[in-house]
Amino acid sequence: MTIALLTRTLAPADFGTVAVATAVLPLCYLLADMGFSTYIVQVSQLSSKTLSTAFWFSSAAGVVLTGALALSAPLIASMFRVPDSVPVIWGIALAIIFVTFSTVPTAIMKRQMKFKRLAAQSLTASVMGQGVAVLLALLNFGVWALVAQTVLYQFVFALLVWIGARWRPTVSFSRREFRTMASFGAKVVGVDLIAAIRTWAENAILVAALGVSGLGYVNVAQRLVAVAQDVTAAAVMPVSTVVFAQVREDAARLRSGYLRGLGICCAVIVPVMVFFAAAAPDLVPLLFGDQWGPSIVPSQLLAVAGIFTLGAALDHALFYGVGRPGTWLFYGAAIDSLTVVAAFLSAPFGPVAWATSFLGVAVMATIIRWPLVGSLTETPWQTIGSIFVRAGLTGALAAGAGFAASGATSGQSNWVSVLAIGMSVVIAYFVAMQLFMRDESREMIRLLRTNIPIPRNRVQVRSTQA
Repeated sequence: MTIALLTRTLAPADFGTVAVATAVLPLCYLLADMGFSTYIVQVSQLSSKTLSTAFWFSSAAGVVLTGALALSAPLIASMFRVPDSVPVIWGIALAIIFVTFSTVPTAIMKRQMKFKRLAAQSLTASVMGQGVAVLLALLNFGVWALVAQTVLYQFVFALLVWIGARWRPTVSFSRREFRTMASFGAKVVGVDLIAAIRTWAENAILVAALGVSGLGYVNVAQRLVAVAQDVTAAAVMPVSTVVFAQVREDAARLRSGYLRGLGICCAVIVPVMVFFAAAAPDLVPLLFGDQWGPSIVPSQLLAVAGIFTLGAALDHALFYGVGRPGTWLFYGAAIDSLTVVAAFLSAPFGPVAWATSFLGVAVMATIIRWPLVGSLTETPWQTIGSIFVRAGLTGALAAGAGFAASGATSGQSNWVSVLAIGMSVVIAYFVAMQLFMRDESREMIRLLRTNIPIPRNRVQVRSTQA
């Protein structure tokens, strides 16, 4: 709802400017964290000295990186050719301090499986951030509404997670623990660093080819799809690394847990993405306004790609949970490099061409992962691929019903079309699941009854390939 209000109040250039500023944040986060939070979540034995060492390093690095980002803002703005982003980068740099202060207590709560509490804290912070953003937008503060949303969210979440973790660092720093964590974390940082560079490169390519407004159209399409991911199967992601770490010594349980998780993710995310793809021509103007028409087709293509990128997120959690970040590093480097090349070749032809290339890479990356995951879980790659094939057949039938409803309600109000498409997709999908995904259907219903918590919101919303 908030993004609908903001897109009707702010200009595409505002979203593009913030996208430039937030593209820098992941790099600062990963350099401050050094992969230590992932180490905390998956390590078998955890000591107070380890936690304190991770906290003091991340906190000090966060302060230093905040200052460095502020000083380098003019250079970053020059690189992206968006001079108006300099003060925006200065303002949004404050988020780094709050994020780095909260990484260790957040990792502790994840390790303790306190995801419902994290979800409640995230929701509280999100509501406060969004409320302030809408107020500032209505008061004509422009791009600063988006800056305030990001910074306030991180501040409130950091405050709440410190209260919820009930942990306080000791005045100690162990070089031995630091070296152990750094050895593991270097590979994690490598993955995230490559992803951050890819984000930078994509944004620079899009700005150069389409201008800052073009980047704004793409950014809104990405936000729409990311919201759908966050409230559906992405709820499985926070717990995945912890669960895989707990069962990694038992090959049968690891294999069973992965296949079950993949099936659930596909079963939950496919109908949502099919709905977004079919309803986008009515949904985008209904939520955001007619000025966001260029975001319609990219959002449809990204919705389809979202099915595959969510699978990448689960595989990401698998490799980290079993202590194999190095393998994922090599995979991520190859796929992210391919994504940048595809963006360079396609962006000059417009947002639709770029989104098409992104979808193509997402499909290719998924197929490449099947034998990698199969080797790790001792599962034939055909078994993993069959889940996507069955999900694809189910989604295709639901998509047919959705687009048929869209055609039948042509000329009606956007509300009527969206409701008709939604009902058609849901009915057709559940019927199709009885043909192709019966086991996943039962598991999805069982999970809905147990009330899976909603995951923490992301500071920067980007579709990811790896």
